[in-house]
Amino acid sequence: MKCIYLDHSATTPVDPEVVTAMNPFFSVHFGNPSSLYSIAETSRDAMEASRETIASFIHASPREIIFTSGGTESDNQAIFSVARSQKNKGSHLITSSIEHHAVLHAFQQLEKEGFTVTYLPVDSDGIVPSSALEKALTPTTTLVSIMHANNEVGTIQDIQNLSRITHSVGALFHTDAVQAIGKVPIDVEAMHIDYLSSSAHKLYGPKGIGFLYAKKGIPLTSYLYGGGQERKKRPGTENVPSIVGYGKAVELAQKRFQADHTYLQTLASFLIEGIQNTINDVVFTGHPTQRTPGHVSCCFKHIEGESILLMLDSHGICVSSGSACTSGNLDASHVLLAMGLDSATAQGSIRFTMGRNNTIEDMKAVLNVLPGIVEKLRKMSPLC
Repeated sequence: MKCIYLDHSATTPVDPEVVTAMNPFFSVHFGNPSSLYSIAETSRDAMEASRETIASFIHASPREIIFTSGGTESDNQAIFSVARSQKNKGSHLITSSIEHHAVLHAFQQLEKEGFTVTYLPVDSDGIVPSSALEKALTPTTTLVSIMHANNEVGTIQDIQNLSRITHSVGALFHTDAVQAIGKVPIDVEAMHIDYLSSSAHKLYGPKGIGFLYAKKGIPLTSYLYGGGQERKKRPGTENVPSIVGYGKAVELAQKRFQADHTYLQTLASFLIEGIQNTINDVVFTGHPTQRTPGHVSCCFKHIEGESILLMLDSHGICVSSGSACTSGNLDASHVLLAMGLDSATAQGSIRFTMGRNNTIEDMKAVLNVLPGIVEKLRKMSPLC
């Protein structure tokens, strides 16, 4: 059975060109970049070349790029660094109600440490209203963290406007751009971003590598202790093969940016139209146009998303559900609830996220089985 993978917001396959670029740094150019001999220099040069590629892609300086293990670590370092180092200036922090748990749980920990956190509401499309941020800001606010693109519904925020409002009171601005980089144009200078988090595995790169952009001259402390790597901001021997892979993935993203965007939008439009024409009682979620390409998220009323997911999987189709099964309880997505959906509707959520290797034939295969799956589950559902 052919596998039709439609969960690219969860992770992406590593591009073959990325694998080729990485391979020599496992066994041939294996030197520790902190050493002084020539094979170490080869590793160091390759690592710095990747840093330059990534910096150029987001219009930053290479010295503003710090390699980490991924988005979660980058989010945590930015948030804890600012909050704790700026506590003498104020202990008020702001984030949105639809953030990834890497951000939400970091703020919840800071609340336990005595910080006050405001969780901004969103509208029915998942947009953070600028008026809500303006109202929430106080003279004691030191950090605002709002994600660039949402992982569940694909909605893209107006980061440039939100950062401008944040800076009006002297606070710093962080964005989790894990779902945005490679899909949305990013210019950290023009958008006035102070901190930005990213992860390679959402961009056809390897897992376990990411970066934190930290604007020159603003606070950044390490919460790890060890050597002096990454200008003493992230100690530990650098993951050179993966850093090389991330650089190559970014290079490919830059080269294919417009073609990818157009192609993924075509696939998404085909799938949306097909669902609309064949299935009733479907609620599409996220902003209709201000969203990442190739992202289709919707709720099928009267049934649970995980049941749809499992039945699609039996046909070789991989998708994601916004619900999480924990200890036998099906909890509705915090993102969908924040957007105003009722719990019953939110539990029927499914996310289809397309990638470069998907085809119109893949969309047809989904549409060939999805209506029957939904009909079968609704006949079994006590909610119908």
